[in-house]
Amino acid sequence: MPNISQRGIDMPASPIRKLAPFAVAAKQKGIKVYHLNIGQPDIATPQEGLDALKNIDRKVLEYSPSQGYQSYLDRLVEYYGRYDINIDASNIIVTCGGSEALQFAFLTCFNPGDELIVPEPVYANYMGFANEMGVKVRPITTKIENGYSLPAIEEFEKLINERTRAIMICNPNNPTGTLYSDEELMQLRDLVKKHDLYLISDEVYREFRYSDKPYLSALHLEGLEDNVIVVDSVSKRYSECGIRIGAFITRNKKLHATVMKFAQARLSPPLIGQIVAEASLAAPQAYHQGVYDEYIARRNCLVEGLNKIPGVFAPMPTGAFYAMAKFPVEDCDDFCRWCLEEFSYEGETVMMAPATGFYATPGAGKNEVRMAYVLKIEDLKRALVVLEKALEAYNAR
Repeated sequence: MPNISQRGIDMPASPIRKLAPFAVAAKQKGIKVYHLNIGQPDIATPQEGLDALKNIDRKVLEYSPSQGYQSYLDRLVEYYGRYDINIDASNIIVTCGGSEALQFAFLTCFNPGDELIVPEPVYANYMGFANEMGVKVRPITTKIENGYSLPAIEEFEKLINERTRAIMICNPNNPTGTLYSDEELMQLRDLVKKHDLYLISDEVYREFRYSDKPYLSALHLEGLEDNVIVVDSVSKRYSECGIRIGAFITRNKKLHATVMKFAQARLSPPLIGQIVAEASLAAPQAYHQGVYDEYIARRNCLVEGLNKIPGVFAPMPTGAFYAMAKFPVEDCDDFCRWCLEEFSYEGETVMMAPATGFYATPGAGKNEVRMAYVLKIEDLKRALVVLEKALEAYNAR
């Protein structure tokens, strides 16, 4: 048998999806599974996007331009302008989801052996993309006890060496639900500028900020015009995970031109996805307000409920739609698998994402899980009941 590449062998399994076969098996036994493991919103896509999909009348489903349709790019410029992010269409490349935007960033900013500094716990696919490109991840650990706020900037500087090329953040953060403060971002700005690094900022949860303060994007940071890359996506904003539309944004002309070579090599972003995404930009404020209010209610339901379970601690998220929780068990990987393989309460169980998969540091996060509050409140309340029964049964074995 031919050998598998070392890159493939080293590729980490998704902490979000690796337990899926156990969930399938549980369902085949007639057990209802509450999916708290994955950020798949159940809130309806804007009607504007759905109508555009239904009314496609093209005779040919053609390639789009490699950078995306001009009409969509122009509408995106208007969208970012709502947040006082002043860019033009030449700063944006439409991508196949935020994932491709991340891949483009890794391809253009790093050579094999280069290093990336990233706060952990971290969206697991960052580590997967780094592995694909031969990039070494240097994690800087944040703590659940202080809401996963960033460590002192001196701790970042200790990790910088001649191989360091970038610092990467997700703001608001997946998996922690943390919204970084203006002070934290300003300190990162000064550090990036001092060492002439890239700052890669994943901002796909921009709409989900539970604060009255104006949003501070990496694109707002003065003096970093050639250093900042923003990754974006419509997946969460409009519940459009399946149309696979994202964006790579930079004011760095040389970097943009380089990414365009990769964009041309993959030909074009999805045609139908762009049609839906462009139409969705016309969704009224009432749509966004309704989604926001729903997530606030779900967040409060889940996190307040978690903290009522004996031995459980969960900080209140300030962004995104995820909550991290510390459980009174030694091994959440085992516990989460056990919930699907061996446990049910009144014919129901819960599926969560063990936190170890969100850490680059071996052994970190063993007693933590990530939970996505993307279910309706009725289901979240029931999932909390089932979870408490599961913890009782697991620890009583």
